[in-house]
Amino acid sequence: MPKNDETLTAVIRSNVAPTEDEKSRLAAYLKKVRGIDIPVVWEKDDNIVDGFQMQVGTDIYDWTISGRLRQFQEQLDTLTPSGGEIIPLIRETVENWTPKVTAEEVGTVLTIGDEIATVAGLDHAAYGEILQFSNGVKGMVQDLTPDRIGCILFGDCEEISEGSIVRRTGKTAGTPVGDEFLGRVVDALGVPMDGKGEINATGYRPIEMAAPEIIDRQPVNQPMETGLLAIDSMFPIGRGQRELIIGDRQTGKTAIALDTILNQKGKNVVCIYVAIGQKASSVAQLVENLTRRGAMDYTIVVNASASTPASMQYIAPYAGCALGEYFMYQGRDVLIVYDDLSKHAIAYRALSLLLERSPGREAYPGDVFYLHSRLLERSAHLSDEKGGGSMTALPIVETQAGDVSAYIPTNIISITDGQIFLESSLFFSGQRPAVNVGLSVSRVGGAAQTKAMKKAAGAIRLDLAQYREMEVFTQFSSDLDDATKRQLTYGQGLMRLLRQPQYHPMKQHEQVITLVAALGHVMQDLPIDQIADFQKMLLDTAHKQDSALCQRIDQGALSDEDRQAILDLAHACMKTYLETVNAAEKCGD
Repeated sequence: MPKNDETLTAVIRSNVAPTEDEKSRLAAYLKKVRGIDIPVVWEKDDNIVDGFQMQVGTDIYDWTISGRLRQFQEQLDTLTPSGGEIIPLIRETVENWTPKVTAEEVGTVLTIGDEIATVAGLDHAAYGEILQFSNGVKGMVQDLTPDRIGCILFGDCEEISEGSIVRRTGKTAGTPVGDEFLGRVVDALGVPMDGKGEINATGYRPIEMAAPEIIDRQPVNQPMETGLLAIDSMFPIGRGQRELIIGDRQTGKTAIALDTILNQKGKNVVCIYVAIGQKASSVAQLVENLTRRGAMDYTIVVNASASTPASMQYIAPYAGCALGEYFMYQGRDVLIVYDDLSKHAIAYRALSLLLERSPGREAYPGDVFYLHSRLLERSAHLSDEKGGGSMTALPIVETQAGDVSAYIPTNIISITDGQIFLESSLFFSGQRPAVNVGLSVSRVGGAAQTKAMKKAAGAIRLDLAQYREMEVFTQFSSDLDDATKRQLTYGQGLMRLLRQPQYHPMKQHEQVITLVAALGHVMQDLPIDQIADFQKMLLDTAHKQDSALCQRIDQGALSDEDRQAILDLAHACMKTYLETVNAAEKCGD
């Protein structure tokens, strides 16, 4: 259509011809709003039986019943009920609503396929704006050129064909938010997937939001405990931090995230799990595990499984982040897991190639770094003036053969505040979680630990580093002195203590008691296969005999007297344990 108003013609479409008086009134209206005379012509359209449509260039004035109903629907969408009182608002809207004569910019589909549509005629569409197609499917503008726009689709495109009508909505992509999302499984558009009925949203947030500014943040200094001894003692995660979980396929990455979610029970933390490109069966199993252990009460699962379009996988983490921000700006603490961003990058690459963007390294588009940085930068610990809420991100990335120097892993490593590297050889040797102590790091460090944990953990990383070096060295020697053997036994005991079964996160006092006893060499002479049994006996005894000590540790305190009390308790337990073992061996003989 021509863009110069002086060459425009107003085309009226209806099944009944307008009278000359009606044409004159429409021409007068157009002169009033456009400032020039525009000729009015009529085209018969048997599909329009309930009014008329008038097209001027790319603008359409829709005076059909369906057009007025669409206006009314848009009016209802703007309602924001407080306290759930929606009925009075609807009644007031119905009584006071008057249809308006407004121009609606429309376009036509040029090409359609592979969840991508190219559209002409929407000269004022903006990047990221939602478009409405004739069959009700929504899409999002992702590519802007002088004569057409590229749009990704969020639904079934089979009923869309070349020439189909496309309307602007004037809205950016967003998701409904609200407290009722807790305990639910939704897709990337916020639509329930768990068969538990509709969700009454209390608001609507854009999925793309600017990250909080520096002035609106405060230091990350409160722990977000995972319940995993290997992580909380050496690579602590703080509220507002972004800690990457990285490793090969099937090395326990999701298991760490799942245990961290389970460990937030009773701590007033909202957990969000975003599944990107996962098998539907895997997500269903995860939801079942969370439900069985009572964790779905405070968890939201955003599911964009492998069977969903790449467009849904692309927006899923941003939708999950928008849900998290809703709670964060209420002053609450949020834990969000992105599982995983490797598949997210692959989905974005597919969309970019279909949109004919120039491929770069490994065929990824040039803005793939910005793809994840604008997502992860939204995690923060807000200042007290902003409510003091936080959002902690645990992005997951899959490597190939342990190659952390690949393109996407290095990008996300540079964005995050540390990484937990899981090693395949450790996993298959039975060391689970298979955390590589040498390559893993937390850039927040001890600032995110309580005083009790910091004091108990002590030099565990240094002890394990010495053990690893000595283990490598002794591979070339068969004759070892007693001191070296003792050091090796001590290191092997520490590694065994760091093994932890899935779905069994440890409380802080359990971790502190275990660390004080281990680093105090109480278990030095105990056979490795008996360490787990002794640990269980020690923790059970501490619960029964000194619950006050456990309570003080959970509150973050560990005095020298408490540390000595733990050591005395550990030595007493060791004596009892050895007597029990010896008695059992005599009975066996």
